[in-house]
Amino acid sequence: MQVNTYIDHTILKPTTSREEIVKLCGEAASYNFAAVCVPPPFVRLAKQLLEQTHVKTATVLGFPFGYSAIEAKVAEAVLAIVDGADELDMVINLIAVRNADWAYLEKEIATLTGLIHTKQKVIKVIIESGILSDEEIIRCCEICVRCQVDFVKTSTGYAEKGASVEAVQLMRSHLPAPIQIKASGGVRTYTFAQQLIAAGATRIGASSSVAIVQQQPAGSENGY
Repeated sequence: MQVNTYIDHTILKPTTSREEIVKLCGEAASYNFAAVCVPPPFVRLAKQLLEQTHVKTATVLGFPFGYSAIEAKVAEAVLAIVDGADELDMVINLIAVRNADWAYLEKEIATLTGLIHTKQKVIKVIIESGILSDEEIIRCCEICVRCQVDFVKTSTGYAEKGASVEAVQLMRSHLPAPIQIKASGGVRTYTFAQQLIAAGATRIGASSSVAIVQQQPAGSENGY
């Protein structure tokens, strides 16, 4: 299995340096990863560094807690697209989920999806599956189906629990084939990445990407 082509090579820690972005993009190009996922202030730099490659540039919206207003997420999306982002990973409003405000959640996802698709970009909706009940995960998937998102993503990597095979399987069983799944949060080994892909993930978010493809032990040095 060519796991490299599934990977979003990621660094999202709040103290990320320019040098780390240069290194990340160099590795992504060398290993032909699917994308890099970087903090919003580094989108323009990443796009420039990857200009002569097939590697996509991704960033995050409402990260990591998701409770910023819809208008704030829209502003973040507009700026990221102007800077050259190809893919946008948005954290949903988890307060809305926990309080069963499904109308608000659908409005948020529909608004961002509409904007991002108008610009011919990709949206990945982060539901933070590790802290949701099965019923909440299913309800989020149903809303994502109605909004026709591109990906549903398991986790930010900042909650107490990240990706799991069980969550990916549950998501896959409640999403049509055109909606893909990104598994992220705590993915640090080749074996675990393989298991998530077998469960239905078509993209893996990881900071230990090089160790994964080399099938070597890895830490969580990039906070993901």
